[in-house]
Amino acid sequence: MKKIVLSALALAVATGCTAQNSAQEPAHEWVQGQEYNLTILHTNDNHGNFWQNKYGERGMAARATLINEIRAEVQAEGGSVLLLSGGDINTGVPESDLQDAEPDFIGMNMLGYDAMAVGNHEFDNPLDVLAKQEGWAEFPFLAANIYKDGERMFDAYKIFNKQGIKIAVIGLTTEDTAKIGNPEYIDAVEFKDPKEEAKQVIAELKSKHNPDVIIAATHMGHYQDGQHGSNAAGDVKLARYLNEGDLDMIVGGHSQEPVCMEGPNMYNKNFHPGDACQPDQQNGTWIVQAHEWGKYVGRADYTFKNGEFTLKSYDLIPVNLKKKIKVDGKKVRVFIQDEIPQDKAVFDTLKPFQDKGQAALNVKIGTSNGDLVGERKIVRNNQTNLGRLIATAHKERAKADFAVMNSGGVRASIAGGDITYKDVLTVQPFGNIVTYVDMTGAEVQDYLNVVGTKSKDSGAYAQFSGITMTVNGDKVTDVKIDGKALNEKDTYRFTIPSFNAAGGDGYPNITQHPAFVNTGYVDAEVLKDFIESKGAVDVTEFQPNGEIVYK
Repeated sequence: MKKIVLSALALAVATGCTAQNSAQEPAHEWVQGQEYNLTILHTNDNHGNFWQNKYGERGMAARATLINEIRAEVQAEGGSVLLLSGGDINTGVPESDLQDAEPDFIGMNMLGYDAMAVGNHEFDNPLDVLAKQEGWAEFPFLAANIYKDGERMFDAYKIFNKQGIKIAVIGLTTEDTAKIGNPEYIDAVEFKDPKEEAKQVIAELKSKHNPDVIIAATHMGHYQDGQHGSNAAGDVKLARYLNEGDLDMIVGGHSQEPVCMEGPNMYNKNFHPGDACQPDQQNGTWIVQAHEWGKYVGRADYTFKNGEFTLKSYDLIPVNLKKKIKVDGKKVRVFIQDEIPQDKAVFDTLKPFQDKGQAALNVKIGTSNGDLVGERKIVRNNQTNLGRLIATAHKERAKADFAVMNSGGVRASIAGGDITYKDVLTVQPFGNIVTYVDMTGAEVQDYLNVVGTKSKDSGAYAQFSGITMTVNGDKVTDVKIDGKALNEKDTYRFTIPSFNAAGGDGYPNITQHPAFVNTGYVDAEVLKDFIESKGAVDVTEFQPNGEIVYK
């Protein structure tokens, strides 16, 4: 595997974690003057991608081959490997969702993960499902800042001994889970400030265990220069909040991007799979993230000598990713790097799960004459035809006047052509229920002043159907429903996913409103029925045309 050697300047400021000299500390097991090699491998935001995609990219079987090759290489050179996950194993691929991500956890066991951070999407299911998943896993779920009934739900940290080097791994989860997790399942769960919890846990670790290296496996997001917008503070803020060098490394997730920097606090916007990747460094802490879906395995090669932990090289290794090139005038997909063979044992173990899921999903339910756009970066910043299609399906099912749909509930695009049940479940994997409420115009105005003004670039940003308005700061004006101006005394019905109706994404909780109704209809089923009823979807029918104006 190729290694990208960091610059001399970067190495000069590499993180160190020097041993404490307390009288109570146990004797170090490592030998003074000896240099040790330690490799940290990492992935994050798996989101159900245990199997390769239709182009032969990604998948745990190929990931297993890659990881096993690296392990063999490192061990042959006398080093050790630690494999960590930044969380969000759940939600995104129907074959996995329908089986509570069992194949994903079985795959992670076979790949030899040492620990994972608990992600916000681990709370998409009832807590008994989460407990079942924790039982499947042969590695610890870590989260220092998640509490239930006054006690931590998970271990705060795990200590590993590699060649006598004592490595503490702390788990931390974004406190945004309180608003983006399913309110039906997390009422009794408390998500404390991870920065504060980290500070306390690090102090405890130093006083009780005196680790040589401290790593945080987090699901908090990496935001350039700490600019987190409407999201909770992420890994950059965490590193800056702590004392310099308190954390040697942050293995992150949640924002789902390759953390590759061009310079201090500046993303490398031209990064492509296979390119060199310089991780971020903040306050003496290296911060890494491996994009999403198992597209990459991150590899950080460190040396440890006399208590100093120094990063020598870092790489984001593509897992059978492809690019398009022209051959004889036609575009074809080719591997960016040499193809990684699929591990036979992992392939054979996971294939029955894939086959079981496929049997129920590859059923054609309709067609479209163009792409329905649900790509994360687009749908969280703009009205899209897919967002409006989903909202319209909800509106018609409930015989409502208008519909509100959070963009965080739109998880993928649907390509033009045949539409399958799998496509629908990929777009809407959460199993939310369509709900509606009847409100006066005055109530609707107050509601829209909160929901219609949600920040862009977040899952709270709303898609609409059946309504027009102008958004100006923290208020909406010129609201029209079915072409008529909003009348504060008239009554209007609108739909909203159950997640948001219960306060998810920071929306007003309307479940106690006297006119609130839970229809019992699952969102994906409603969308499926709507597409089936149309047969052929004309994407222009749902194309945004200036209905929502932002000033």
